[in-house]
Amino acid sequence: MKKQQPQISEDKILEASWELLGEDGIEKFSLRRLADRLGIQAPSLYWYFISKQNLYQRLANQVSKTILEEFHSEGDWKEQLRELAVTMRSVLYRYPCSTQLMMMTLPHEPDIIRFTNRMLLCVESAPLEQEQKMQVVTTLVNYVSYFVLDDYQHERNVSALLKDKGKGALPGEEMVHLLDSMSETEVGLFRRMFKNGLFELMGTDRAFEFGLKLILLGIEQVIKEQESSM
Repeated sequence: MKKQQPQISEDKILEASWELLGEDGIEKFSLRRLADRLGIQAPSLYWYFISKQNLYQRLANQVSKTILEEFHSEGDWKEQLRELAVTMRSVLYRYPCSTQLMMMTLPHEPDIIRFTNRMLLCVESAPLEQEQKMQVVTTLVNYVSYFVLDDYQHERNVSALLKDKGKGALPGEEMVHLLDSMSETEVGLFRRMFKNGLFELMGTDRAFEFGLKLILLGIEQVIKEQESSM
């Protein structure tokens, strides 16, 4: 008796895609592995997605939709940008490899376009030129994206080192030994900051808020300089 093929849908494909991305990262992601996870033949996926890039577009669209659903702010441009950054960071952390997906796709999906439009509306009331408003949004998105990506990659690097070392010295201990073997001129400031735990702030809420504050204050400074020159 011929084995019945499992019932699949676009939602099931997307769900399985997020599972695979969370387990092995985007580097090992493939339609063949996705098909294996779903218990189907790889060609069956092409009824729903014509290529892996097309699937990536839909995944990025799903991330954009979630950000739109969770972003709520009716304050001034500064408050809207701040809330946008916080919401975006929260959603990107929830979807594995979503930062990479957003970087690898084009705004050719409905919710990605809506998301982009909503970001631009955040800064529409700011007394800036249209070109500057675009740069503000781009700068903010790049900051949030690379903050999340850097934290994600750091965790993967540490996990890989721990796996390679087994029961050997921890990465932090090896770093201390390396720094102590180098001269004060070469690494003095770096060594003191590392031993004081300052590098442990990377990826934290505190670090994120401070970076966001720098961006918002920088925008305000540009506005003040332009108003004073008029």
